[in-house]
This record gives sequence, structure tokens and C-alpha cells, in this order.
Amino acid sequence: MAPSSAPPSPTPKVELTQIFNHDAAANCEKGIETVPGMKASFDGEKPADDFVILTADADLQYITGIKLYLAVASVSLVLFIMLLDISIIATAIPLITDQFHSLQDVGWYGSAYLLASCAVQPLTGKIYTDFNLKYSFLVFIAVFELGSILCGAASSSVMLIVGRAVAGMGAAGLMNGGLTIVAALAPMPKRPALTGIVMGFGQLGIVLGPLLGGALTQYASWRWCFYINLPIGGVAIGVLLLIDIPETLKLKASTTMTTSKPTLASSITRFDLVGFAIFAPFAIMLLLALEWGGTKYAWNSATIIGLFCGAGALLIIFLVWERRAGSDAMFPFSILRVRIVWCSFGVITCFGGAMMIYSYYLPIYFQAVKGKSPFESGVDILPGIVAQLFATVVSGILLGKTGYYLPWMLTAGVFMSVGMGLMGSFTVFTSAARWAGYQIVASLGRGCGMQIPTVAMQNALPPTQIAIGMSVLIFGQTIGGAVFLALAQVVFGRSIVDRLKEKAPTVDPQAVIAAGATAFQNNVEPDHIVVILEAYNLALNDVFFLSAGVAVGTFVFALGMGWVDIRKKKANTPEPQTAEV
Repeated sequence: MAPSSAPPSPTPKVELTQIFNHDAAANCEKGIETVPGMKASFDGEKPADDFVILTADADLQYITGIKLYLAVASVSLVLFIMLLDISIIATAIPLITDQFHSLQDVGWYGSAYLLASCAVQPLTGKIYTDFNLKYSFLVFIAVFELGSILCGAASSSVMLIVGRAVAGMGAAGLMNGGLTIVAALAPMPKRPALTGIVMGFGQLGIVLGPLLGGALTQYASWRWCFYINLPIGGVAIGVLLLIDIPETLKLKASTTMTTSKPTLASSITRFDLVGFAIFAPFAIMLLLALEWGGTKYAWNSATIIGLFCGAGALLIIFLVWERRAGSDAMFPFSILRVRIVWCSFGVITCFGGAMMIYSYYLPIYFQAVKGKSPFESGVDILPGIVAQLFATVVSGILLGKTGYYLPWMLTAGVFMSVGMGLMGSFTVFTSAARWAGYQIVASLGRGCGMQIPTVAMQNALPPTQIAIGMSVLIFGQTIGGAVFLALAQVVFGRSIVDRLKEKAPTVDPQAVIAAGATAFQNNVEPDHIVVILEAYNLALNDVFFLSAGVAVGTFVFALGMGWVDIRKKKANTPEPQTAEV
């Protein structure tokens, strides 16, 4: 048969630099031709309904000048009040329990916040991926501020717990959203410095929390520990409303093969609400087991064992469901299989655990062993604060120039491990030069490594998956802090009981622990105070050694993050190529 004389319809040609989320090998199996060096195929068993071509990174519009600085400052303020809210409540709790007669609710003041935050956290990646970045961030700020208002105006313990839960739901999206905004503001070579500034300033909230909380509680009212979030958050909201945050991380479609109207079923699938319904109770059961174990219930009690077993079963079900959900999952396996991503997850989990142990137990050393007031202990932490901020900013700037993040992360692991190990040698009579110097060593390590997992993950994933990747990292940091703080509590409690039984058999260890870190001196005989101080100091040494061991984990996981240059190649860059679709 003679071929038809009609010319074939022209094949549309599009210029592209990257087609993300896919595997070139699978692409070839489906018979789809790709440009050399590009990744182009479809996840799953068959091609997706919508095939989107992304514009080149060079075409993405970033903001510069004063708008960039204002946006970074606003995000830094938001992360500061979020992290401040975690630690500032510690110094207010005694007066709160006195006013509401709610000593039995103390655990819930922290747990309600943490449970709500961990349960909602994985969903935030989907929200930032599918909705407007700036306005989604503003909504989370508003929810956080509403929780702060409820806490500050609380007329009962129950109202305060509800307020903490609402603030936790808002806080779930702040770290993820803030770092995702930073990724959208500037190209990759500039992000380490900006991320270092944002995270360094934000982390000041954790270490300054006891200092500000003590001052506000002593000279104003415990309610201002919550009201302080309102003016700072209001300023950040006002500035962000005036700045257009570029949607550089969204799918920018230049060609779409088919379009379809979103339905309720497709929305449920896209947000993986089934996965969320499985994950939320898993997180809650795990954290409740860690919160109650060894305090409200014995570790071998039916309640704690049941919570751990339930959490384990739900985790297995969740992983099976996530694998079935494919690219629509809250934690897509295509992301988790990337070595840099799961190694970064391991790094930030250990990093968050070591940092939280340091932040919570160093003030106890100064107040319980050294006899300092909350305000004075905050002043004594300043050497570490300054060193951490300095290292965070300097490492971020140098990382942007050198391009390689692995040396900084390995350095961070070494300095953190050595610094925390040296803090394990603290005694009742340790000089100011030594405890300040050891803080500086550990804090330099934290500053060098703070932004590295974020930078590595952003460089390893395409822009459209950064928000989901960030939710994975933030969850790792949160769960790492919760798990290792619970382990630190077990180590501290067991160690102080053993030391007191050994050195002061006539002293009731449970009475000493129940009295609190500073009030025990009013509840024991003067002859026993020195022995109890030694027991406290040795128990804190064990906790600091635990933190040093956790910090070693950051070094181990960092070895898998790869020798990668994040700088954009300026030489030998191929011209944009044309592919036929």
C-alpha cells in the first residue's frame, strides 16, 4: 500500500531542562524518549493523567534586595517565637500549677503541644505543595497565635491544655513553611547562608526561653510567656503580606497533555488523608508511651507495653499504605529511597535529640548544682548561644562559597561529641572558664551542622518535592527530640536513685526527685545537701554522656550524605535541549 501523501502532523516540541519525580529506566520501558541527562518517566504502573513540563531553573524569578532581607527577617522571627514557645513554659509551670491547683496536669502542658505538632506535621508537606506557599504559612502562624491567645487568657488548666494543642497544630507547619520559603527566595548557592541565619536566629528561642520565661514570670506575669508571641508574630505577618513570595517550587506547566477537574476522591487521594488517619494515632501512642513510661506508669506496665505495641502495629500498616499510595503518599517512597534524604533524616534525628538534651539539662546543672537562679542560668548559657550563632552564620556563608556540605557536617559531629563528652566531666566545683569553654566547643558543632541536612535535602530533591522532604526532616527532628529526651529522663532518674542509694541510704530518692531540681534543698536535712548535689551532678554527667553518644550518630549518618557540590555549574553547562513529546 502506498504511503499517504498527507504530511504527518507536526510533533510539538518543548524546551526543557528537567522533568522531575521520575526514573529514566522506567521511562525507556514505556517507550517514552527522553533527552540525554534528563529524568523523564512516570511513577507507578501507568502514566499519570497529567504530564507536566517544568520550566528551566534559570527562568525562575527570585526576589532580591530589601524584600529578600525583610522576608528572611520575618521567617526568622516566626521560627524564633515557635521555638521560644517550646522552652519558655518550663519556668512558668510552677506558678501555673499554683494558680490552677493542677500539679497532676503538668505533663500535659508540654505533651499537648508536642502530640498535636507531631500528628499534623507530615500533612504540612502536602499543604505547602498544593496550596499557595505564603498564605499557607500565614494560616499556620494565625493558628499558632490563636493558641497563644488561648493559653495567655486561660481561666482553667483544661483551657490551657487546649490552647497548647492549638498552638502545636499551628507550630507543625512553621518550621517546614519557613525553610520552604527560604528555598523559594533564592537559588541554591545562596540558600546555605540564608538558612543558617534563619535557623541560627530561630534556635535562640530554645536557649533564651528559660531566661525570658524567668524574667517575665518574676517581673510581669506567667501569661506574658504566651502573649509575647502576639506582637512578634503580628510584625512578621504584616511584613509577609506586603511581599510576594515567588512560587518557584510549584509545578510550572508550559505544556499539559490532559487536564481533569479535581474531585473529592482525587483530593482525598492527593492529600493522603488515609495515611494521615493512620499516622496521627501512631505518633500520639508513641509519644504517650515515652511521656508516661517510668513516670506515670512503670515501663513494664500493661499500659506502656500496649502503647508501644499499638504504635508498632500502626507503623507497619502506615508503611504498607504509603507504599501502595505511591507518589500520592505523605512520605513517598521515591523520596525516602534517596540515600541523601534518609541519611539527612538520620542526621537531623540525632542532631535534634542531642540539642534538646543540651537545652533542657544544662540549665538544670546551673540551677540545681551551681545554685543559680533561672535568670542567672540563662546568662551562663550565653557563651554557647554566641558561639552557635557565630558558627551558623559563618558556616552558611562559607558553604555557599565552597559548595561542599559534608566537611561541615562531619566537623559538627566531632565538635558536638567532644563538647558534650567534656560536659560529662562537670563537677560541683567546675570553674567558669571550663563550663563556658565546653559549651563553646559543643555549640560550634551545633552551629556548623544546623542547616546542613536541610541544604543537602533541598539539593537532592526537585523543587516540587522540597516541601514534602522538609516535612520528613522536621518530623525527624521532632521525634528525635521526644525520644532522646525520654531516654535522658530515664537515665537521669535511674542514675540519681542509684547514686543516692549508694551515698545516702537514709534519703528517699523519690522524695528528692518529686521536690524538683531546686526545691529539694528545702525538703532535706542540711547534712544531706552536699551528697544530693553530688548525686545530681553525677546523674547529669550520665545524661551529657548520652547526648555525646547521640551526637556520634550525626557523624555516622553524615558519612552517607555524599560528597556533593551544591554550586550551580558555570562552565561546560550544556545548552537547553529540545525533546519531542
